[in-house]
Amino acid sequence: MLRNIVSNELFTILLVVGLVIVAIAKLIAPKRFEDFLIVLGNNKYLKIYARDQKFFDTFDGLLFSNLILSLSVFSIIIYQSISETNIVSINLMFKICLGIATFILIKVLVERLISSLFEIDKIIDTYLFQKISYKNFLGLLLLPLNALLLFTFKPNLILFYIIISLLLIVNILGLISLFKTYQSLIKNNLFYFILYLCALEIAPYVLIYKVFFSK
Repeated sequence: MLRNIVSNELFTILLVVGLVIVAIAKLIAPKRFEDFLIVLGNNKYLKIYARDQKFFDTFDGLLFSNLILSLSVFSIIIYQSISETNIVSINLMFKICLGIATFILIKVLVERLISSLFEIDKIIDTYLFQKISYKNFLGLLLLPLNALLLFTFKPNLILFYIIISLLLIVNILGLISLFKTYQSLIKNNLFYFILYLCALEIAPYVLIYKVFFSK
């Protein structure tokens, strides 16, 4: 069994790893990273790099790795605050990282499968690129936020609500960007789009909530 250690030691290592990953992403594609930083307020990044997307993209892969680490650290901070413990096992951290990564990847694969079945690959590929880009941006935001929660502010419910609300706003901005890009197409297929949102964007998170938080 992997030993329990003081959580801040593990978190410090993970924060440094996250920073190194982001630094590597910036090093291998400095111009793309610069465009990525303004993805919330400017569609330039999405328009330029969506055309060149690949099944596996090194830049996106690096930022996705940071997203997994940052989400895992944030999840453990919440767990610590709720359970009032300062000890966390490496085993638990590994399971959370694996769980988050598996959930996101399976969700993407299912969406790609559905797009192939309905022959809307091009639309869904662009949509997934936009969605993954916004999620990777969340990982970038969580790096300093996690550091503040660990070393500056004492975590509490109000702070968690504020951060979670911020993350939701970023996701909503991603959906709004999608609406603007495919406005006419969505209007003509509104029923299917709503069905898609309910089945693949809302239901999985409701299920997770039911499994982990409902008594």
